Amino acid sequence: MDEEFKNEQRALVAPAEAIFLNAKLEADLAELDEEEALELLQSVGQDEPGLATLARVGFDTLGLQTYLTAGPKESRAWTIKKGATAPEAAGVIHTDFQKGFIKAEVISFADLVEAGSVAEARAKGKARMEGKDYVMQDGDVVEFRFNV
Repeated sequence: MDEEFKNEQRALVAPAEAIFLNAKLEADLAELDEEEALELLQSVGQDEPGLATLARVGFDTLGLQTYLTAGPKESRAWTIKKGATAPEAAGVIHTDFQKGFIKAEVISFADLVEAGSVAEARAKGKARMEGKDYVMQDGDVVEFRFNV
């Protein structure tokens, strides 16, 4: 695609961001391992696959973000609106969590990855307790405390 065509398309969807995907490149990336995919992306001047860009920009355009829960049995991502408070985020899991919200133990995703485990993040003082007014941040890893 030439830049003139891209600019025309950008103008059509403004103020939203236009995302251009190369279907052949995306298909090729899907067949490669992570290291080879990164090499192919870098060779065409991209730092992430187009589908990842589409998801990221789509979430942002819709005013959404993600938080995570991590336990011994399951780790899961939850979608919430930007600006949601901890009790509102808890309510996405179950309305009883929101109604009986006491507090939330929060670790940033980057801190959890650096620590290697929830227990180690706690030991390094990276976990913090937040109350009902806490505004969730994209990528928070949370354990809710509630009473019903």
